[in-house]
Amino acid sequence: MGWQGIEGHDDVVGRFVAAEARGRIAGTYLFIGPEGIGKGSFARALAKSLVCLAPRPGLVACGACVSCLQAAAGSHPDIDVVEKPEDRATIPLEAFIGDREHRMREGLCWRILLRPAVGKRKVAIILDADHLAEEGANCLLKTLEEPPDGAVIVLVGTALERQLPTIRSRSQIIRFAPLDPDVVRQVLTAGATDPAGPEAAAIAAAAARSGGSITRARLLLDPEIESFRARLLELLSARPFHGVELSREVQACVEAAGKDAPPRRARLRIVLGTAIDFFRAALRHDAEGGEVAPTGRPDGASTDRLLERAVAGWGGTADDAIDGLRLTLDALDGIERNAHLPTLVDAWSARLEPAPPAPPASRPVRT
Repeated sequence: MGWQGIEGHDDVVGRFVAAEARGRIAGTYLFIGPEGIGKGSFARALAKSLVCLAPRPGLVACGACVSCLQAAAGSHPDIDVVEKPEDRATIPLEAFIGDREHRMREGLCWRILLRPAVGKRKVAIILDADHLAEEGANCLLKTLEEPPDGAVIVLVGTALERQLPTIRSRSQIIRFAPLDPDVVRQVLTAGATDPAGPEAAAIAAAAARSGGSITRARLLLDPEIESFRARLLELLSARPFHGVELSREVQACVEAAGKDAPPRRARLRIVLGTAIDFFRAALRHDAEGGEVAPTGRPDGASTDRLLERAVAGWGGTADDAIDGLRLTLDALDGIERNAHLPTLVDAWSARLEPAPPAPPASRPVRT
């Protein structure tokens, strides 16, 4: 069992345990790492430990004091969590300084200045730091630079380059690595009545293709997504490539997730993630002289026959693979920026389609 139920980040735990032992917990941290590897859960567990009234050795919350009980219930007055609403592209300014009628009498920047209600610390967690608008970040600058005594602010993001320079310069950066596939598999099978049962092979395959993300692994276990994955690889590898057909089938897969935006976006992330896997494998295939590079396993064992077959039958070039990878990464970024999904899929599919060859230059007629 990992630290307070958090698996795969023992090195980060060690840093915080050592800092607490020396009395050197910083005022502002920026957690950076891929989506779905437990950064937000780690931030919440850390907050619970920091406000615990009787912490155990190793920065472990006792779990029994009134502070721990409130933290577990999500109602602790000294733990403030801010995140981006699903219907907004950025974290609203009001979350930091209150609305126009209550400027600096509400919001995180005001609440963190208040004295702790239970213990000696206040902790603020800003999830979705990738979606901090410049005006919101500017409101935070003084608070990040000079947090109140005993206050700890944790921002959670995915990539350092997506954070504003003013945020990076005022934060102690903590990097989280993708989880090992075995750790992902263990998390997915935790509590299963038969960990070696019929679903074990599917779980192992999803863990191997998860990129170290538990969120992605769980989505990959959806039978509809797994079925569409085979079709998607077929469409990507086909020559001639048909962008209209790709767009139609991807949109049908995304819409099958329901009417709510979050599951639709989650499905499209998986679709684009599969396309990224395909183009990366195609690039390796070209670089290694036609040999399909093993995927998903650090020990080199190949675990993805569907991907192998798709790449082996692909007639594209290394330049095609590079272009496909770039365009797909751009589309993935568009999801995070709340782009209109049907338009995003249409544009991605159309841009993947090779341009028609230029007509031959006409020769002058000699008379």
